Amino acid sequence: MSTLAAAPPIAGTAPSQSQITKVAIASIVGSVIEQFDFLVTGVIAATVWGGLYFKLPGLAAVAAAISVYGIGIIIRPVGAYIFGHIADRRGRKDALVWALVLMGVSTLLIGLTPGYDSIGVAAPILLIVFRLVQGISFGAEFGTAATWVVEQAANSKYRAFWGAWVGFAIPIGLLLGFGSVIFTKSLMTPEQFNAWGWRVLFFIGFVVAIVGLIIRTRTIDSYLFEQHRAKGGVLEHPARDVWREMPGTILRTSLVNAMFGGAFFLYFVFGTSYMKAAGFTGSTPEVIGLIAAAFMLVFMIIGALLADAINRRTVLLIAAGVFFVFAIPYFYLVNTGSFLLATVAEVIGFGFVFGFGYGAIPTFYTENFPTRYRASGASAGYQVSQAYGGGLIPIIAGALLSKFGIHQAYIYIGGLVMLYALAAIVAIIMTPETKGARLD
Repeated sequence: MSTLAAAPPIAGTAPSQSQITKVAIASIVGSVIEQFDFLVTGVIAATVWGGLYFKLPGLAAVAAAISVYGIGIIIRPVGAYIFGHIADRRGRKDALVWALVLMGVSTLLIGLTPGYDSIGVAAPILLIVFRLVQGISFGAEFGTAATWVVEQAANSKYRAFWGAWVGFAIPIGLLLGFGSVIFTKSLMTPEQFNAWGWRVLFFIGFVVAIVGLIIRTRTIDSYLFEQHRAKGGVLEHPARDVWREMPGTILRTSLVNAMFGGAFFLYFVFGTSYMKAAGFTGSTPEVIGLIAAAFMLVFMIIGALLADAINRRTVLLIAAGVFFVFAIPYFYLVNTGSFLLATVAEVIGFGFVFGFGYGAIPTFYTENFPTRYRASGASAGYQVSQAYGGGLIPIIAGALLSKFGIHQAYIYIGGLVMLYALAAIVAIIMTPETKGARLD
């Protein structure tokens, strides 16, 4: 496909680098908090919730817990629609402030939910409700935050780098999440952690959400959106209109992130459980994840710089190709029982694939939609993919896990996500390159 034509800078007084940095910091602080809350939930779902909330035998309880985690992902498009509408009507900052409020409250409520032994079937029901609320909140975050930063840096030749700040929240959130889990576990016995210690992490998430709210409320909205609003260009129904006018773009961009949703589940949620089944004890899987998260941040910076230097699509195609090739070999390395080989597997599969690709993802989404419904479009494409990618895969994987057992299920799960990688490659090729395109 042809590259979109470059255009002269947007008229008006463009933000200084200091002003761009302030918006980038505000976006990443809130996103780190959201990532911390959501990623800690993934670890706890894979290791604690099965026995605490579901009176089911063995792997069936783990499968049920992972499915609840997936439900919180499937609901994200609802949050994308609601908050995308708010962002395109009232402003990117307002939408992100309210999304963070919702995330903080739902995270706190999850931490307060009693187990099955205390309130019976009401326990898993409440857990599901609060996960749905958490998922709605998360549906607002990435697309709107990326829009906020990229629009502020609209005239910069380093748009991919600035946009990647939102992506930086993922490895930073992982580092904080894994680090917090490891530290908390070190202070108590496994029985204490499973009984009540895990809840401390959710209380912390609520407290830091308040800090994020203070930072976000004191930051300006994006330069491009303010110009757009001053010209009277705000639509009455932006979230609806983008679906009517650009469904093909939403579908293509969603196919790309569906692959990354699959990668996240394969290497992070399922991978954590798989390492434990393969014989890694204690906090070893979390330590491996911590190392991979550190590498992910480095790869993300490299991917962002290359997205600016070369283009967005090349970076994404490299990530997709590595994911396709490495989906099955990852498990062979983990099966060796070697800490070193398992770490190499996680660094390549999770750190590189997810990190390198996400260096280009924020600009890939935001540059494909015009300002009048950019937040709605970017959020829709990004989060719809979570429903049939990151959300559906955990549910299917849970069923495969119950049927085949953990030492055989990975073959089928790996094959499934390889299909997602192929679909992403086709979608990337079919999407026009946006490097250097004017944002209007």
